Amino acid sequence: MSHSFQELVQLAYQGLCAAGVKHEAAADTALFLALAEIDGLASHGLARVAQYSGHAKHQRINTQAVIKTHPYKSSAALVDGQDGLAFPALKYATDLSVNLAHRHGVGLVAIKNTHHFGVAGHYTEAAARAGYISILLGNTPAAMPMAGGTKAVFGTNPLAAAFPVQGKDPLVIDMSLSAVARGKLLVASKKGESIPLGWALTADGQPTTDPNEGLKGLMVPLGGDKGALLALIIELLAVGLSGSQYSYEADSFFSMKGNKPRLGQLIITIDPGLPGKGVYRNRMLDLLNTFASDMGVRLPGQRRFAVRQKAMKAGVVVNEAVLQEIQNGIQSRWNS
Repeated sequence: MSHSFQELVQLAYQGLCAAGVKHEAAADTALFLALAEIDGLASHGLARVAQYSGHAKHQRINTQAVIKTHPYKSSAALVDGQDGLAFPALKYATDLSVNLAHRHGVGLVAIKNTHHFGVAGHYTEAAARAGYISILLGNTPAAMPMAGGTKAVFGTNPLAAAFPVQGKDPLVIDMSLSAVARGKLLVASKKGESIPLGWALTADGQPTTDPNEGLKGLMVPLGGDKGALLALIIELLAVGLSGSQYSYEADSFFSMKGNKPRLGQLIITIDPGLPGKGVYRNRMLDLLNTFASDMGVRLPGQRRFAVRQKAMKAGVVVNEAVLQEIQNGIQSRWNS
């Protein structure tokens, strides 16, 4: 059975509210989770409702968090998510960074004390559709070793960048620094499926096709040592400028019990007209014309937008196990 975007939003919203999340935060989070589902990114979609609800139950998130902005000067700011769900804080910080870039040419916003922040490209895409270049990075609970190491120190540490294109969809580059997003292991686990070799390692460093062993073990860094060093750069920026916790200080998202992760993100937003009017637009056009001369080129983000357009019309099929988890949570709250 296919579900429309609005049905997905409503289901996610009800599931989060049933867990005690305040209505405004539940509404913001539900929109992003439904968008991930529509975009074909089920690992960051409604499968997360039960996870967030479990974290709420065990006080890993502040269900009544009120976002706080610290005093800032010129083009930089610090946003405190107050241990709540990350989506309201990231949405607010993205808007703030765009406003700062509009006034000063560049907006830099660090975010602290947050949780899992979903699809990084959704925030940068929003800024790019408003006409701005946007870069977002953040850390996640430890899942990857440092170059040469065997212990989980870094998270999969997502990185996204989006670039506006006049009259067209923006270019959106969105990736984690593990060979695959860790959420894919969660989806495989819920479906009872195996994973390909090369995605994850067991806790003692052995290759595995069992997603549950992978979730308890290590993710393989993208590009080996280079991926680990990129994760280090993100760790230092996301934590160093926000005062958040390092990845190894945050308990796994895949455990219901644990500490408040208190992770960090950094958003950099740039007015592309800063160097001179028309410079960015003309240089972008030259690059796109070069791409167009090569029939095999696929522009970053275009596949996601095509999937979204189709799903907005036809709806999407959500894994039954995921739907049942949400319904169970809603029913449990109702019965209590």
